[in-house]
Amino acid sequence: MAVPNMNDFAVLNTGRKMPLVGLGTWKSEPGKVKQAVIWALQSGYRHIDCAAIYGNEPEIGEAFQEMLGPDKALRREDVFVTSKLWNTQHYAEDVEPALLKTLKDLKLEYLDLYLIHWPHAFQRGDIPFPKTEVGAILYDDIHYKVTWAAMEKLVEKGLVRAIGLSNFNSRQIDDILSVANIKPTVLQVEGHPYLAQVELLAHCRDRGIVMTAYSPLGSPDRAWKRPDEPVVLEEPVITALAKKYNKSPAQIIIRWQTQRGVVTIPKSVTESRIKENIQVFDFALEPEEMNSVTALNKGWRYIVPIITVDGKHVPRDAGHPLYPFNDPY
Repeated sequence: MAVPNMNDFAVLNTGRKMPLVGLGTWKSEPGKVKQAVIWALQSGYRHIDCAAIYGNEPEIGEAFQEMLGPDKALRREDVFVTSKLWNTQHYAEDVEPALLKTLKDLKLEYLDLYLIHWPHAFQRGDIPFPKTEVGAILYDDIHYKVTWAAMEKLVEKGLVRAIGLSNFNSRQIDDILSVANIKPTVLQVEGHPYLAQVELLAHCRDRGIVMTAYSPLGSPDRAWKRPDEPVVLEEPVITALAKKYNKSPAQIIIRWQTQRGVVTIPKSVTESRIKENIQVFDFALEPEEMNSVTALNKGWRYIVPIITVDGKHVPRDAGHPLYPFNDPY
């Protein structure tokens, strides 16, 4: 059998290393997320993915305070920390204050990576989801190119080591590249065997951008899951590989991503799962096995805010001119 590639990191276009498996913290409840981060760092994770909108950065900061520092288990520079700029803070003068709040909450002096969370903006202000009286989101049409220029200043000030994008499509990535003085290092998007992102991954590779996959296990805990939907963790292709390699279905999926060079950020607050999710560097899938997982692709995007209009389920933000998912990829 081929010797597995034991690299457990991707190399960013800045030359810095980004661990291929990180702990996701979206939907990790306050009261549980601090312990999850501590377990992750104790289990060998060196990458934690955060965002202001998750509402749990102050608690993650408590974990960092306990675990990172000159006299602690780990040095700050040993751990790669990502956070994200929320949709209400896309104006140039709002970007640095938003980052400074995240740094204060996380109890850190800098971030390794800061992402624009979505290309489309909401109305400015302190309300994360500003709405009209009838409950429709209040949008803003400020362009992400303006936001990007402000993100670049954070790198120049040493507040963040790298900047990137989240939920942008291929056209929007190229739009940023056309004006960027500092190139995006990472694109974070939903990615799993049902949404393999083959074209977008190729697009990023061609441009020296690393892809990070969120909801890598198909987000089985999402509230809007229909009872009749297939479950990616139960796919026969994946369960057969799990049996062959004596691994869990989740480990097979994470290995598939990391073997494609895709950074993966599975979320868990369960100690056993947190430990299991990073045990993926001691085996390798054969090329045809890799292809069989990729072939499960259905183009299914789960993480889209949905609203009901006239009895129909429609994407909430699809009418915004900068909404990313109206394009093929």
